[in-house]
Amino acid sequence: MEPGAPICHTCGEHVGLNANGEPFVACHECNFPICKSCFEYELKEGRKACLRCSAPFDENLLDDVEKASGNRSTMASHMNSSHQEVGVHARHISSVSTVMSTVDSEMTEDNGNPIWKNRVESWKEKKNKKKKSSTKVEREAQPPPEQQMEDKPAPDASQPLSTIIPVPKEKLAPYRTVIIMRLIILGLFFHYRVTNPVDSAFGLWLTSVICEIWFAFSWVLDQFPKWYPINRETYVDRLSARFEREGQPSELAAVDFFVSTVDPLKEPPLITANTVLSILALDYPVDKVSCYVSDDGAAMLSFESLVETADFARKWVPFCKKFSIEPRAPEFYFSQKIDYLKDKVQPSFVKERRAMKRDYEEFKIRINALVARAQKTPEEGWTMQDGTPWPGNNPRDHPGMIQVFLGYSGARDIEGNELPRLVYVSREKRPGYQHHKKAGAENALVRVSAVLTNAPFILNLDCDHYVNNSKAVREAMCFLMDPVVGRDVCYVQFPQRFDGIDRSDRYANRNVVFFDVNMRGLDGIQGPVYVGTGCVFNRQALYGYGPPSMPSLPKSSSSSCSCCCPRKKTPKDPSELYKDAKREELDAAIFNLREIENYDEYERSMLISQMSFEKTFGISSVFIESTLMENGGVAESANPSTLIKEAIHVISCGYEEKTEWGKEIGWIYGSVTEDILTGFKMHCRGWRSIYCMPLRPAFKGSAPINLSDRLHQVLRWALGSVEIFLSRHCPLWYGYGGGRLKWLQRLAYINTIVYPFTSLPLIAYCSLPAICLLTGKFIIPTLSNLASVLFLGLFLSIIVTAVLELRWSGVSIEDLWRNEQFWVIGGVSAHLFAVFQGFLKMLAGIDTNFTVTAKAADDQEFGELYIVKWTTLLIPPTTLLIVNMVGVVAGFSDALNKGYEAWGPLFGKVFFSFWVILHLYPFLKGLMGRQNRTPTIVVLWSVLLASVFSLVWVRINPFVNTVDSSAVAQTCISIDC
Repeated sequence: MEPGAPICHTCGEHVGLNANGEPFVACHECNFPICKSCFEYELKEGRKACLRCSAPFDENLLDDVEKASGNRSTMASHMNSSHQEVGVHARHISSVSTVMSTVDSEMTEDNGNPIWKNRVESWKEKKNKKKKSSTKVEREAQPPPEQQMEDKPAPDASQPLSTIIPVPKEKLAPYRTVIIMRLIILGLFFHYRVTNPVDSAFGLWLTSVICEIWFAFSWVLDQFPKWYPINRETYVDRLSARFEREGQPSELAAVDFFVSTVDPLKEPPLITANTVLSILALDYPVDKVSCYVSDDGAAMLSFESLVETADFARKWVPFCKKFSIEPRAPEFYFSQKIDYLKDKVQPSFVKERRAMKRDYEEFKIRINALVARAQKTPEEGWTMQDGTPWPGNNPRDHPGMIQVFLGYSGARDIEGNELPRLVYVSREKRPGYQHHKKAGAENALVRVSAVLTNAPFILNLDCDHYVNNSKAVREAMCFLMDPVVGRDVCYVQFPQRFDGIDRSDRYANRNVVFFDVNMRGLDGIQGPVYVGTGCVFNRQALYGYGPPSMPSLPKSSSSSCSCCCPRKKTPKDPSELYKDAKREELDAAIFNLREIENYDEYERSMLISQMSFEKTFGISSVFIESTLMENGGVAESANPSTLIKEAIHVISCGYEEKTEWGKEIGWIYGSVTEDILTGFKMHCRGWRSIYCMPLRPAFKGSAPINLSDRLHQVLRWALGSVEIFLSRHCPLWYGYGGGRLKWLQRLAYINTIVYPFTSLPLIAYCSLPAICLLTGKFIIPTLSNLASVLFLGLFLSIIVTAVLELRWSGVSIEDLWRNEQFWVIGGVSAHLFAVFQGFLKMLAGIDTNFTVTAKAADDQEFGELYIVKWTTLLIPPTTLLIVNMVGVVAGFSDALNKGYEAWGPLFGKVFFSFWVILHLYPFLKGLMGRQNRTPTIVVLWSVLLASVFSLVWVRINPFVNTVDSSAVAQTCISIDC
């Protein structure tokens, strides 16, 4: 093979050349290397989409292959198992040789003699000898053919673990057609609007046109990333058949769970306990599950509640696995209003369920007692049972704390079975250090877990998001452990589902449109964005490496400009070039140590020091060594006490100083929405993500259901987007050099960071109807027949687009309408404040500290829905409501005064104003509080509304005719008094 030539990722052979003498490319979207023979086999099997990016293959290429396939033999020889093993081996040797050549050129002595040359040659000889001896042993120990037939795995084990189900063409084709038609109609509409100004209200007309242009731009950013939505189906039974065979240890990959909490008084310990219990009771091998709870507030209440949780888990976990109950969070399992005897056949189930419910009620009493005692902090601080003071009495100045509750020798359930590992972690806090809030806590968990368990995959959850589907991790493994699909997957994102939301969902807390429409559209491009919780990560992706199968794109390749960037390559910043070079060195070192099996400690230390791992990952030899293990795991010879000391070291507040943590590694710093930034960096490196939507929701959480808390939550998200927009990671200009971020994916990320700026034109557009009604002017001239057709076509295209979107997504029209309403409510309140706060933070350095959103813990259903907490976020939408109501009354009174001819123009103005009022109606309903009584806030606003209306009434004098003063002067007779 030629050095650096593309290698087929299916059979390991050279991809070959096409008719033009260029390397054969099956997918022009991602340049996934596959040879023509394997490509023909994929077509024969009915798969006409790329294995990596799911983009459909070129139709011209398909036609050529179909014509040529008639004169060729089948692909049986290429799919032979032995041939495939040889190809894979050849691929590994080629990659190692390339890596070694780069290392050899850098790691030389002063006299020019390479250090690693002899070692590599001896390693190759050992490898060949070992392979020959193993082949000989296999031939001697080969069973007879009859026994081979019996020992073959089930047919399902060799089949794909997941499949892509595209949206049917009869649903997707009309949807795309209407989008294009709507784009054309928008162009004609803006041509009419710009060429027909309203001279009598030029300022209002100009404002409306600018706002409409921005709305159209926002629609393009939101619409086109949904161009290729897909669905996915997983096969958990095939996963079990392949990796879990009877009589053999499970080969499923280990998973480290991260649960983060800050303030136990705002995030009730009972909710966190239910999340932890649901993780410990997963339908997954217990030795493969480790749960790390991050207490970033160093609260003794969190620690004591976790002690109680670990004790209750010894009863709860065997009960869940014995009777296969769902969900496995006790609070939500016992509160289900369903027939709990359905599908249960064990006679002892009722008796044990009653006993378990009694135990859980006692557990709740103990947790509530701890909460009640923690309401008042003693003057001398908290003390532990042995009389020593609690190390975290000062939450801003305390040492790092780690406590392993479960998973060690002797920690078993009541039936004597092993339990998953449960670890309490509170990182060190000292004054003068930047701790980076949740992102810093997550990075601390990454390091601690790497030292103690080092699972190859990480699943992070908020403290209020419990596991609703016990097979959720298996669903994710169907993608991550697939040898073809999982190579380039950085994370698998699950949709967020919520409990405790009123049926009408007046504040769009469920975000159904985002999770069921936008995210499925992104899954057809490069993958969904990371939303902060319910996500399974590939640990190697968090370490800042690129995907192992990412091809090196040639300079002349058209796909190198897949981000809509010019062909001319812009020079890179020297710091960026240095970081890219260091990342390539780290990649080379990792591939090196993957292949060398019998390297000694001296070679390892030489390589680590040469590649300067400490400057990237920090000074911890144990952690650095864990990063070199692609499949995870901890050395069997490791001393537990030594590992705990090292784990304490890696969560010290000064560990990240002068490293790449938060810049290129782990959760990225620089925004309160670190989730968007972290996922964006991974996609820029060439990774892709996957959206997994099992029939039973994987995770469920609680959402702030009252108006004030919901607006503060939206404010935090919007401020994070503004911070990213003003940072160096802005998708408008970041990540063009590598050409690995697809242009539709870039549009989606641009949409996530510019949507708060829509608040400025939105609040102006919502004020225009009231201004038009009060002044008697309008932003649209008298309509001609052509203009009427354009307006009608625009409205119809908007409606048809929504209807077709509902058709392929399955979202209800009520969810779509609620989403539209809260887009206006949040836009004129939280998004507006986020824009100003973001610029204040950038220009004046004024940082906004956000309090944690309180989670509902009381048993009263929708108890917080009607609570009105006054906040400045309520002022802009309230003002818009009042002004538009006053405008409607003033407009009708003016029409009554002017007569019949005034009712025509009034219709358009009133329709426009009612559009604003209908969108703000849930906000008005939230201000009114509980429906069965009239709160004081309604009386106050009624008085204010009456006062404002009276002042406007006096000013416009609606029932008095306007009389010319000169005419009055001529007709009046002066009277000398």
